[in-house]
Amino acid sequence: FCCSYFKSKMNAPEKHEIFGLKEGEQRVDYDEDNKVQNAGTYVVRLEDHTLGNLVRMQLLRDEKVIFAGYRVPHPLENKIEVRIQTDGRITPHEAFSNALKALSVETDSLANQFEAKLAEKKR
Repeated sequence: FCCSYFKSKMNAPEKHEIFGLKEGEQRVDYDEDNKVQNAGTYVVRLEDHTLGNLVRMQLLRDEKVIFAGYRVPHPLENKIEVRIQTDGRITPHEAFSNALKALSVETDSLANQFEAKLAEKKR
C-alpha cells in the first residue's frame, strides 16, 4: 500500500507522455525572434540534455554562428529549447540543419569504428 500510494502521488509525467507526442503536436517547432536579427528558437520535444548539449556544441563549431544555447524549460517537460543566432551569412535554420547533419555523420563514424573494433576482438 505504502509504495503504490506514493507512486500515484508523484509529480512525474505519465510514461506515454515521455515517449509520444500529443495529438497534433509536432516534434520540432521554430520560433523566429522578431527583436534580434538572424535569431530564433527551436523547440524539440521528446529530447533532453543529451541532445541539447550535443547540438549546442556542434553549432558553436560553426564560425557563422554567433550564439548557440539550449535549456530545458522545466524538469518535468520532456523538451528542449535551442536558441541560435547567426551572423547573417546563413540562417538559423541552415545552421541547425548543418549541425544535425554533422552530428549524424559523426555518430555514424563512431558506430562504424566501434563495430570494427568489436569485430577485431571477436577474431
